[in-house]
Amino acid sequence: MLFEEQRYIHEDLERLEQGIADRMGEEPKHIRDRLNRDHEVSQLLDQIQQQSAELLPLYEDKAGLRSKEMLQIGSGDAFEEFYRQVASIREHHSRYQNEQAENSEQWYRPRKGDDHPYIVESMFSGEEAYGRFFDMHTCHESYLNLPNVKRLAYMQYLDVFANFQPGYGGVKRADKLTDVYFKYLGELMEYLESFMRRTRPLENLDKVFGSWDKDFEEAWEKDQVEGWQREKLSAKNNASAKALSTAEAVWCEACEKDFKNENVYKGHIGGRKHTKAAEVLAQLHDSSNGAASGGHVSLAFRLKERAVAEREFRVKKLASAMSTVRDDTRVNVERRQGMTERERAQELENLYNLTSEQQNKEAEDEEDEDGDDKIYNPLKLPLAWDGKPIPFWLYRLHGLGQEFPCEICGNFVYRGRRAFDKHFNETNHITNLKRLGITNTHLFRDITAIEEAMKLWDKIQRDAKKGTIDDGAIVQMEDAEGNVMPEKVYLDLQKQGLL
Repeated sequence: MLFEEQRYIHEDLERLEQGIADRMGEEPKHIRDRLNRDHEVSQLLDQIQQQSAELLPLYEDKAGLRSKEMLQIGSGDAFEEFYRQVASIREHHSRYQNEQAENSEQWYRPRKGDDHPYIVESMFSGEEAYGRFFDMHTCHESYLNLPNVKRLAYMQYLDVFANFQPGYGGVKRADKLTDVYFKYLGELMEYLESFMRRTRPLENLDKVFGSWDKDFEEAWEKDQVEGWQREKLSAKNNASAKALSTAEAVWCEACEKDFKNENVYKGHIGGRKHTKAAEVLAQLHDSSNGAASGGHVSLAFRLKERAVAEREFRVKKLASAMSTVRDDTRVNVERRQGMTERERAQELENLYNLTSEQQNKEAEDEEDEDGDDKIYNPLKLPLAWDGKPIPFWLYRLHGLGQEFPCEICGNFVYRGRRAFDKHFNETNHITNLKRLGITNTHLFRDITAIEEAMKLWDKIQRDAKKGTIDDGAIVQMEDAEGNVMPEKVYLDLQKQGLL
């Protein structure tokens, strides 16, 4: 049975490859369809890898089962082995008689129509618009909760979230070693990586991230990571102090801040922030001096610096790789700030459901490019005189989304109130009423059930009989004896010979 298992896996691999070819043969125009296709192809590629991983041990045959089965088929009676497998198949089907057979050819074919599953529906928020823009409001709130940061608006944050230099939205080096900042970097990096994986499912992102890790390792060993160089720390602080200090001002190297005079500086020294910053600066100097002299360096402190620097490096790389999305997000946020809440909701609705005008335009473009007569009508709108779907606003105006069935007309469904009211005067409806024995058809408007129509017709006939006057009861007749009676009674008695 190992050969049968190998054959089945090869057959399934061919189906998977055909499913990928069918999907890549068409290029959807809407970003949702295109992204959904890429995710489907990515899932099929993962299944190919899994099937190949199962197939490889069968060819390696470390246990020797495949060779044993081959020897048994080649040296023994081939028909005996054949009938043995047929008997096992019959036994299986006799045990599971009601088991439904599946058509394996339909497993990996692309689905179209109403049952088309959209994988990306739950992957993106409304702000992300299927991967067109960032939704960094959560990261922005986490940034505002960091200590000693500028209160930047969301638009400004989109410009500087990948710039970690103090003065450009970043925090001071002393504040970067806190747990709050480390957690914020983790959330920011995790969101950007998740966004990149969701929007680029066909790229080998693990390989890209691995190359970034190697670049960071090399830069860290050479002490070339921006903002984390040890040997240039003192020189940088001294240069900043000379540039920013005046004759009366005093520069605080630990806090990287300039004070107006010495009295203000002395009052600042006793503060908790300065004490903490001075401790961090002392550790930085010890680390730099230890590296220069070859002595012992605070390993735990340097490892913490390395972890923070690695996350900052990864965020910069991710932001650079998705710079186009970043620019589009900035433009989109600026545009949406000038819109009302109703306009934002309408735009979001148009994103999820293409309007009929866009659909008709896409259909016209497809006809111009392909030269065929295919009509793009996913909403199943009625066709106009030119054979194209009517505009969506006209569809809503006439209420064509409402359906009115008529049992008298053979359960025919009329779309829209106007068509439903009009059909009562049409030949088809009147003819069907006459077939039921109903002659006065104008009284049966808005009645579509056969039972209701028959009950109404019976009632009309009973009422008509009650109001009918018998002519035989009006004419009076007199017999030979002078008895007066109605004409009908007189004729009946005469026929019987009683007069």
